[in-house]
Amino acid sequence: MSNKSNKALLHLTDVSVTVENKQVVRGLSLTIKAGEIHALMGKNGSGKSSLSNALMGHPYYTISAGSAELMGQNVTELQADERSRAGLFLAFQYPQAIPGVTVANFMRSALIAHRGKEADMRGYRKELFAAMDELEIDRDFAGRYINDGFSGGEKKRLEILQLFLLQPTMAILDETDSGLDIDALKIVAAGINKFHTAKNGILLVTHYQRILDYVIPDYVHVMIDGNIVKTGGPEVALELEEGGYEVFQPAKTAVGA
Repeated sequence: MSNKSNKALLHLTDVSVTVENKQVVRGLSLTIKAGEIHALMGKNGSGKSSLSNALMGHPYYTISAGSAELMGQNVTELQADERSRAGLFLAFQYPQAIPGVTVANFMRSALIAHRGKEADMRGYRKELFAAMDELEIDRDFAGRYINDGFSGGEKKRLEILQLFLLQPTMAILDETDSGLDIDALKIVAAGINKFHTAKNGILLVTHYQRILDYVIPDYVHVMIDGNIVKTGGPEVALELEEGGYEVFQPAKTAVGA
């Protein structure tokens, strides 16, 4: 029996994104259903991260046209914190350091923001340590300041720890594999697979095919110049690996044709 459903978690229709009056995503449409993993692949400047940030509500990125729905709700009407509480999650390509704020305190604040100020947090440390053990993260990590002096692998594992604890319905992972050696990549990929269930969805944004050896997508989309130009199964990533993005570059009409 398939673990997929027909329930659309994220539904984008003709979405355009503008940055400083420049359109960087152009009429993109995409639907991710419960239980699905979608990979969005594209080289630098294709619009992948701009789309991710716009969906999460970053004020620098504006959804200037189209609709973006999370479980039927138009997220463009929500602030970033409201989108998060509604079930949307973004793992950043370049996580920022927050000196003076420990991992444990940060995660506790994030959970209270999601669950409400009256939430019973008496079992929080047990919950935190269980997630850390599951992800093979040393418990001493909880007392360190957020991303302060972290290696690239540690930063990305912290993103996955947040994913584990917040349990979003729809996770956007923006180049979670960037800057990782093979061992760190395997650990992060294992965390993503442990998080994924028939009830949630993942949009995995990446340059490279290598993470898709460990996190197997249902669909692979190729993004060029702000739109999806090719959709298929995992074989699309292998085509990219072999021929590069030029294989899917739209043909330009000759002058006078």
